[in-house]
Amino acid sequence: MTNALLENWVSEYTDELYRWAYHKTSSTEMAEDLVQDTFLAAAEKIGSFRGDSSPKTWLFSILNFKIIDYYRVKINQPLKFEDNSLENYFDEGGDWHENKKPTNWLTEDGHLLDDIDFQGVLKMCLDALPEKWSMSVKLKYLSEKSSDEICQELGIATTNFWQIVHRAKLQLRNCIQKNWFEN
Repeated sequence: MTNALLENWVSEYTDELYRWAYHKTSSTEMAEDLVQDTFLAAAEKIGSFRGDSSPKTWLFSILNFKIIDYYRVKINQPLKFEDNSLENYFDEGGDWHENKKPTNWLTEDGHLLDDIDFQGVLKMCLDALPEKWSMSVKLKYLSEKSSDEICQELGIATTNFWQIVHRAKLQLRNCIQKNWFEN
């Protein structure tokens, strides 16, 4: 009976779980792995499923914990990135270096985020950031989570979060400038 029930859930909920996992990770392989891990965990604990919630809610709850665990592991890995010090952007007096000064990003056609090609460049630039930086920006600006929620989810201090976001925004601006406006 439990195998048939689980098979039914797999056929009924896999697509929705995958879409959610992909939305959260932007990786086909990782989304597939997370959904598979979700069903493995559900298979192990199916005897404890009492039906207090719908199977879909229960499975999504398991998936969300898997996603959080995935990011906790990635965030606690050592950072690998180029020299991202503020000296690359500002002089000793705190003024912008002339070649790093922000330029006008207004377009004639409207909002940049509506442009499919720009979205590709933005994704590439976000993916090029260290994982902790990328996740902080995605959670803050794309998922619109509060800084407290993000700090708790990523296991970082508030002061560290704001430093990460600041540096990430500088790197994003530089990457977008090079790969979109100067290209």
